[in-house]
Amino acid sequence: MKLDILVFAVHPDDAELGCSGTILKHIAEGKKVGIIDFTRGELGTRGTAETRDQEAAESAKILGLHARENLRFRDGFFVNDEKHQLEIIKMIRKYQPELVLTNALQDRHPDHGRGGDLANDACFYSGLSKVETIIEGKKQQAWRPSLILQYIQDHYIKPDIIIDITPYIEKKIACIQAFKTQFYNPDQEEGPETYISSPEFFDSVVGRAREMGKSIGTTYAEGFTSRKLLGVNSLFDLK
Repeated sequence: MKLDILVFAVHPDDAELGCSGTILKHIAEGKKVGIIDFTRGELGTRGTAETRDQEAAESAKILGLHARENLRFRDGFFVNDEKHQLEIIKMIRKYQPELVLTNALQDRHPDHGRGGDLANDACFYSGLSKVETIIEGKKQQAWRPSLILQYIQDHYIKPDIIIDITPYIEKKIACIQAFKTQFYNPDQEEGPETYISSPEFFDSVVGRAREMGKSIGTTYAEGFTSRKLLGVNSLFDLK
């Protein structure tokens, strides 16, 4: 299946927190979108890899994703090397996305920046025909996305582009809440309190969307950064 947008996320729930509003918006516009999770989030203090699998599947239903896969890299200890790059290249060539969204290039969690660099490097090498990959017994063709953007996560980073997600904020919240073991949930059995399990953290996610929205004159939005300059055909495409 060819996808329009392929989202890379180090941990299940990274994409939900960082860019689920944008995912929902483009699916509503008829685009095909998928998520590739690098790890199962097995180092998370609350829940297990198995509960994360279930929560990611539930979130995928809410989002209406066309595909979601997990590469099962080692949480916390994956590296940006040939072995890991080749696994990502297989996914890029399998789905042939026009646009890729990745983790922030620097953030509170060290996995995020490393994952963002890993995805960016893999996108480049995926376009080289002499980098050979085989999936399901067939040699894959080279493919490079036309655009790579990074979603903004815990640390505030000045965005290069902002997307209005106002009509989709409720579904964004719902897909985040699908990760019941990770975030504030008064109905969940008590577990160790973590940085992301407090109600204040969840409020900050909504607050960030409001902050981004305010900057473009709308209610809620998500921001992205780009390593390359972005162009438009007309000044009237800007607002």
